[in-house]
Amino acid sequence: MITADQTLDTLGLYCPIPVILTSKRIKEMAPNQVLEVLSDDEGIKNDMPVWCRNSGNPLLEMIEEGDVFKIYVRKSA
Repeated sequence: MITADQTLDTLGLYCPIPVILTSKRIKEMAPNQVLEVLSDDEGIKNDMPVWCRNSGNPLLEMIEEGDVFKIYVRKSA
């Protein structure tokens, strides 16, 4: 079980907005903190891993619970 330092609720928003908001929030966080992103956009399954690779912030886990995706991203050091 991953413990998040912050949660970003992007439910009801569609790409690229969840990724843009994730990028903005992660910049405000301290190194090694974990951000939990909540999304109900199917596109997040493809978009978030790409953003994580490009930004250097590791994708720790992506969990699908019904219509909601919980994505855990660690801010790079």
